[in-house]
Amino acid sequence: MSHRNIYEAVFVSTCLRTEVFAVIDRFHGAVDEITETIAEATHTDAALFADKLTIHYDKDVPTHLFQVASGIKAIIPGEYEVLGQIRRALEFAQIEHTSGTELDELFTRAIATGRKVRSTTNIAKGTTSFAQAATQLAAEQHKGPLDGASVVVIGAGQLASGVVKSLLASEKGIAKLTICNRTVSNAEAISNELQDARIHIAGLDEVSSLLQTASLVISAVETLDPIITKDAVGSLSHDVLIMDLSVPRSVTSDVEEIASIHRIDLEILKGKVDAALSGRQEAMADALKIVEVETDKYLDDQRARGAVEIIRSFRDDLDKIIDVEMQKRLQDFADLSPENKEKVEVLVRSIVAKISHKPTAVLKDTAGTDQGARLAESIKILFDL
Repeated sequence: MSHRNIYEAVFVSTCLRTEVFAVIDRFHGAVDEITETIAEATHTDAALFADKLTIHYDKDVPTHLFQVASGIKAIIPGEYEVLGQIRRALEFAQIEHTSGTELDELFTRAIATGRKVRSTTNIAKGTTSFAQAATQLAAEQHKGPLDGASVVVIGAGQLASGVVKSLLASEKGIAKLTICNRTVSNAEAISNELQDARIHIAGLDEVSSLLQTASLVISAVETLDPIITKDAVGSLSHDVLIMDLSVPRSVTSDVEEIASIHRIDLEILKGKVDAALSGRQEAMADALKIVEVETDKYLDDQRARGAVEIIRSFRDDLDKIIDVEMQKRLQDFADLSPENKEKVEVLVRSIVAKISHKPTAVLKDTAGTDQGARLAESIKILFDL
């Protein structure tokens, strides 16, 4: 890591949020470095989003990540897509060598918790795909059936791919579906996979012309600048439903000033989904209980592992002290036979072992508890470990 206050970091980007998980040194210094990195990556002044940041630390970090992985914080409770996003975020961090032992373990446990929640509760019952929910809402909000309609999907990532698959599977009457993407080959990969004659491929520079005949546009693309603006749709006279699933937004909000344009964004989609899934409270409660248990297990394991490291460090330090002192006293033992020298060393090590036995035994017995954490910290301070 090039930042002096950050030892490990994993960036997670989902449909709803961009998050940074980090192992840090100085808290405020690390927050400043992360904020500056986000501002630089998005070409945005940090002051513009400073009040939008939410910061978690200590126990709240695994609690939050485990809830995200379990689909508890998703628009669609229990959705599966977020698990893939978390897994890919970790894989990318490992490739880039920005993650380490702590974040590898945290993310691995989060993914396992997410799978457990979905397999043991009803949170994943019914519609659990964000893409599926989006296309269902689009079909409901579209003026008239989609039979014979021309549809444009902007993007070729996981979400956009899911939208394309869901639209073609559920809306058999669609006449034409054009996938627009900056990298055309990625859009072609979706077409090659689905082998559907209704799919057409175009670049982002063709969006404006495609709007002239499309009645439904769904944008799910990563972009710094809006792709659809008021100027782009100002000349349209036919009804067009535009759904913006991008983060940040790829459709400017002022397009709704055009009478023929109806825009749906993530906030509207979330409200619709919340109302439709209001009956899942019991499953959500069950999921939260599992997350709480798994979070406590993770934290206990972390504390226990920390105790083991401290005990090892404590014993190694004592051994080094004995070695150094025995080396210093060689002249004092010059008149002793090798056998007697060995007996002296064995005696010294035995005495030190007995003195250190009680502290190490208590650390082992209390590992994973608050008392153990306090004792471990005391040992570190007293023996400068």
